[in-house]
Amino acid sequence: MLPLLLASSSPYRRELLERLRLPFVCASPDIDESHRPQESATELVKRLAQEKAKALATRFPDHLIIGSDQVALLGEQIIGKPHTFERALEQLKASSGKSVSFLTGLALYNSRTGQCQIDCVPFTVHMRELDEERISRYLRAEQPYDCAGSFKAEGLGVRLFQSTEGPDATSLIGLPLIRLVDMLTAEGVEIP
Repeated sequence: MLPLLLASSSPYRRELLERLRLPFVCASPDIDESHRPQESATELVKRLAQEKAKALATRFPDHLIIGSDQVALLGEQIIGKPHTFERALEQLKASSGKSVSFLTGLALYNSRTGQCQIDCVPFTVHMRELDEERISRYLRAEQPYDCAGSFKAEGLGVRLFQSTEGPDATSLIGLPLIRLVDMLTAEGVEIP
């Protein structure tokens, strides 16, 4: 089996990949993550996942490289990481009583053969009606300023949800493990 490389500095993705009990290393890719004109959100996350994986191929020529990228959509608008309390408050107020869609691009690049598997896994969160006091209390407790959508689904963020729907809940956190297992299996990797 070729060694695994996670092309990410995200602690959330690292924690998810650890669930598969496979040895891996991490390295952060350096790519331009700009949205191109006329590019759909699905095209964006698939392209960025692939670019992240391929960006490390020269440094890691005999690896299976995992790239992933995610966007959150409120309607047709991409909402990014808020970075501040104020922006998180505005994002969650705008999301109150609505659905937020998450698109997670996933790529598995074999740097030995040049073969790349790419997919996009959708997941939707239906938000509760949220007042400013509830939102503020949540933000102070969890400070999810580095998370698209302004919440941590793996933490207290679930208290903001009415319901969720999608093929793989791990895609919401940023690395769709069900689809990744399919890709790894296609490369001959045996999952414990």
